[in-house]
Amino acid sequence: MKIPSFESDYNNGAHPEVLRRLVETNPAQSASYGYDEWSESARTKMRQACECPEADIYMLAGGTQANATVIDALLRPYQAVVAAETAHINVHESGAVEAGGHKVIALPSHEGRMAADDLRRYLQRFFADPTWEHMAVPGMVYVTMPTELGTIYNKEELERIHDVCQEYEMPLYVDGARLAYGLMAEGCDFDLPWLAHHCEAFYIGGTKCGALCGEAVVFPKGAPKGFFTHVKAHGALLAKSRVAGVQFDALFTDGLYFRIGRHAIGMAMRLRDIFAKHGLELKPSPTNQQFVVLENEQMQQLMQHVLFETWEPIDDRHTLCRFVTSWATTENELNRLEEAL
Repeated sequence: MKIPSFESDYNNGAHPEVLRRLVETNPAQSASYGYDEWSESARTKMRQACECPEADIYMLAGGTQANATVIDALLRPYQAVVAAETAHINVHESGAVEAGGHKVIALPSHEGRMAADDLRRYLQRFFADPTWEHMAVPGMVYVTMPTELGTIYNKEELERIHDVCQEYEMPLYVDGARLAYGLMAEGCDFDLPWLAHHCEAFYIGGTKCGALCGEAVVFPKGAPKGFFTHVKAHGALLAKSRVAGVQFDALFTDGLYFRIGRHAIGMAMRLRDIFAKHGLELKPSPTNQQFVVLENEQMQQLMQHVLFETWEPIDDRHTLCRFVTSWATTENELNRLEEAL
């Protein structure tokens, strides 16, 4: 019998409705490089969902590719991007942003989140230094929603960060790799249109949210000049753009993207209840990523029955472990986890 896996939210294939649409459209020929009918339909639906009829939307293959391409496009060669120290671009993207010539400036992380006060203090100190022109100049701010630690921002937190960005004429970019799960999490007090109106760029994650692959980069007020060519120069332009277009067209038909988010959150809350029932310590997270402290012996035993990810050691006897739900998580998998515990 297959071992239940809670390792990640992209270790399954595609949501059945996405896969069905890929099969249905497969016999048809199409234009390429984003000009196919399904990509245009997907962009129309995403603009409607964001309530941004003038938005420019580009579909790229993956998250690291999207981050590196967008950040490079929004910055001048001498500028840097500001992020929380736990941010994906600072920790788990193999220096992709730095490889493009832009320093990542890391600020303190508050359960994965950046604080507007930290950002303002840093910028005030930076520009008060008479030698600031000798340094990599902060040119944009990067945040993730939800964060790498499974936490979410609320309206006030993002508004305050955006206010600082406006004050210093810096774009705010939101990494939405798990956006469906962040927006559907309990305690999230904003929706997709609100987010779209409070940042200069963000992406709607597909890879972790029901697609085989793909991220939809959204510029609510329009993309930087020459962005299409910039995407091409980064090797990120899909010739068979229909592969992403069909998937996002399906995800934004009849609210599928948000239904996927609600399902994963429901499974995550059930997962959380199971751990709490067994007296295990959990880190705060209302999203599809749940972090639990296991004794090392218990962890090794559980690994024989369930797949999950070890995150970091707590001490000599305990380890923080991550369990992730997705569109594909089933009640049966949760039941088998509980039996294993």
